[in-house]
Amino acid sequence: MNENKTLAEQIFQFYETLSLNEPELKPGFRLINPYNGDQKDQVNEITAAFYQKYYNDTNPRRLILGSSPARRGSAVTGVPFEDAKHLQSETGIFIDEFYINKSSSGFLYDVINQYGGCQKFYTDFYMNFVCPLGLVRVNSKGKEVNCNYYENKKIQETLYPFIIQSIRSQIDFGMDTSVCYCIGSGENYDFLSKINEEYQFFQTIIPLEHPRFITQYNSQHKDKYMEKYLNAFYN
Repeated sequence: MNENKTLAEQIFQFYETLSLNEPELKPGFRLINPYNGDQKDQVNEITAAFYQKYYNDTNPRRLILGSSPARRGSAVTGVPFEDAKHLQSETGIFIDEFYINKSSSGFLYDVINQYGGCQKFYTDFYMNFVCPLGLVRVNSKGKEVNCNYYENKKIQETLYPFIIQSIRSQIDFGMDTSVCYCIGSGENYDFLSKINEEYQFFQTIIPLEHPRFITQYNSQHKDKYMEKYLNAFYN
């Protein structure tokens, strides 16, 4: 932890230096780095406003890790699990290029509101991804589609050092490593548990079902999953 810098400053510096560590992927796959892309000026403005609002201190947080940013979600807005609609209301910055409201972030917002609102939630937690940059692959029709780091063994191997370095860098912000919450109770949890066995990043990892799985396939049980999230976060 850099005691001379706020958590917001450390997070922003982390995003600025991600491009220096980006691995080169095999043809047909591409990383999306919103902090170094066509919209980087707007993304940097949004990111700075968000983190200065909620992380302008040096207090420890517990980590919540998803798998990787969605191609048309966090991979372009720059703030994990935050869609454009919510970010616009939180930062006051008009976001006109990618105004997308995702069901996943909608579920998480319901959880955050039940927890006590954004200020309380972000005082206790810091959200990001096992692979902090978006990943896409080209499908049989030549279109780029979302891809997770665990879907292709070769890609996972290529990204492995980048993932380890990214997690370690964020822990070094001064995170509370007693527990990590893993969004994605299947392959993302399996992978995170495996690397945790080797590197001992966290004392405990708690798996939580992905919001997309909840909203698309189990919407009738949404309240049950919200209760599971909240019970995990309160303990």
